[in-house]
Amino acid sequence: MTGGAAGATVLWRPSRAAVRDSALIRFARATGHGEDYHDLWTWSVTDLEGFWTAAAEFLGVRWRTRPRCALGSRAMPGTEWFPGGWLSFAEHVFADRDPGKVAVRYASEAYPGVRVWTWADLRRETARIRAGLRGAGVGRGDRVAAYLPNLPQTLAAFLATASLGAVWSAAAPEFGTDAVVDRFAQIEPTVLLAVDGYRHKGRTVDRDTEGRDIARRTGARYVRLGHLDGSGWENGFLGPEDSELAHETVAFDHPLWVLYSSGTTGPPKAIVHGHGGVLLELLKTTVLQLGIGPLDRVFWHTTTGWVMWNILVGPLLADASVVLYDGHPGHEALWDLAEQTGMTVLGTSAAWLASCRRNDVRPLDGRDLSALRVIGSTGSPLAPECYDWVYATFPTKPWLVSLSGGTDVVTPFLGAVPTVPVYRGELGPPALGVDLRSCAPDGRPLVGAVGEMVVAQPVPSMPIGFWNDPTGERLRRAYFSGFPGVWTHGDWLLLTERHTGVISGRSDATINRGGVRMGTGEIYRALLTVPEVQDALAVDVPRPGTHGWLVLFTVLSAGSVLDDALRSRVTAAIRTGCSPRHVPDEIVPLDEIPRTTSGKKLEVPVKRILMGADPDSVVSRGSLANPASLDAFRRAAAHLIPTAREDTLPPGTRPAPAHPFPEKEKS
Repeated sequence: MTGGAAGATVLWRPSRAAVRDSALIRFARATGHGEDYHDLWTWSVTDLEGFWTAAAEFLGVRWRTRPRCALGSRAMPGTEWFPGGWLSFAEHVFADRDPGKVAVRYASEAYPGVRVWTWADLRRETARIRAGLRGAGVGRGDRVAAYLPNLPQTLAAFLATASLGAVWSAAAPEFGTDAVVDRFAQIEPTVLLAVDGYRHKGRTVDRDTEGRDIARRTGARYVRLGHLDGSGWENGFLGPEDSELAHETVAFDHPLWVLYSSGTTGPPKAIVHGHGGVLLELLKTTVLQLGIGPLDRVFWHTTTGWVMWNILVGPLLADASVVLYDGHPGHEALWDLAEQTGMTVLGTSAAWLASCRRNDVRPLDGRDLSALRVIGSTGSPLAPECYDWVYATFPTKPWLVSLSGGTDVVTPFLGAVPTVPVYRGELGPPALGVDLRSCAPDGRPLVGAVGEMVVAQPVPSMPIGFWNDPTGERLRRAYFSGFPGVWTHGDWLLLTERHTGVISGRSDATINRGGVRMGTGEIYRALLTVPEVQDALAVDVPRPGTHGWLVLFTVLSAGSVLDDALRSRVTAAIRTGCSPRHVPDEIVPLDEIPRTTSGKKLEVPVKRILMGADPDSVVSRGSLANPASLDAFRRAAAHLIPTAREDTLPPGTRPAPAHPFPEKEKS
């Protein structure tokens, strides 16, 4: 098992002063609790109504109309949060801000240096875009689609949309036309805000033709943002300089934005989140779980098509400033940006930190990163060796925060608790209000063993539904088919006796060899001991009459060759680090591993391709960072596994087990 061992090494502890002065401890004391986080968490999941009522008050939720209670119904799905409560998300962002204080720092490959917007700049741009949207016919409940990069204009456009009570939905301009249409056509946007192009890895990518095509195919009015040519919003779109920024009040569950599943196993699900649920969860995550305040400068490397862009709005609710970057991270660019902006929180992906480690990047050489107090990681499990690299690299010992959550909930389920130690290879405890458990197939809660990751009680930012799913059947199939009435997230989770967690990969990509189940993340971690292997993807494909065919696709470092000696070291690493049964039947070198634009590997789609499925029937190429990488698997399907058929796949739904939480059946 990756990490989670008894007596795991402590790599970081918060100072006594930091614990004492944290917003988390102030909240604990205000609600009659002490400094023990587990005690506070236990109260938060045993008294949902009391906890969320207290959290809304402590975090300063501004009700235009106060709710009747915190929970009208706690059924999942279909939870009714804060019935009767009305508010405005955008109003919370701009409330009581100092106009002269910096709100946004931003950089782009399209121009040199770092630029800034004050709160006055952000407010003025938001008001002018709001006027432009109103002029284009956008009102309460209408959809505004954005094909825009990670720029301050995009942030202002979202806030303008929210201020109207309209519904925001974004796709990164790296996405291909078909992938974007697959998303936006579902929601029938009134307006498409689209960029003329962007720069990535020093290359200029034109997007004007694509934007116009997307608008035509979705029936939206096309509004152009001239980013590359510096022309800004098209003539006549923006309102006057003195446009008023007003805020429409909406119900707690009024749609705020529509996010999308990755689209790697069919048409992407259009996931709808509500104003109040997102507001409350982002406030809780930002202020209590991450400890972010007005002096922080917060960055997360993301595109507008990944949920981390949405989560990055959270620090603005805490009067912190955000740092935006539109470009390729390389190995050095983000560390340079951290120095140039005085970044206090640097968020990134596990894959990027692993790449820095493999390439012996030295962030402190020639840079002053003394302001950096938090390094965040998400997107996939962070290997213990990456924990080692961070703490060997930074003698000042920043807080390393490995998070696990998702697009589905716009919040971490676990990982960020500023008052507890960081253990090597482990995520922090479950977040407040998240009744997170690890379950055996029969529904028994597990401690110290790997099980299915589930959430036993509702969280405010769970989806209010999927678009065009009036009966809720698709929503139930997506999250509630494993254990009725309980959210099943699709990850393997080990909860330790210390209440920390270890994620070992997706449960739908588990490799079961002779009854020994292993998450793919554990195989990838074992390969860290083989420096020639830069990246890998493991797939176990059923073959009639056998236990299956385990194929390991590898990307090797420059100059390395997959000869017999290297094959032997790869198999030895997996035999020792995982199990003899998980030694691959075949090792195949590739130029690149297919990933989504948010960095996730395509294990399940590749498995289906190897079983004979047409790649374009199981994955939206436009949602991938490297769509051409799929072609190698079509060729491999005939060569490697000629007898495999897709109909030999085990059923996608497991037999319904005994209900894991009988007490919930009555609620």
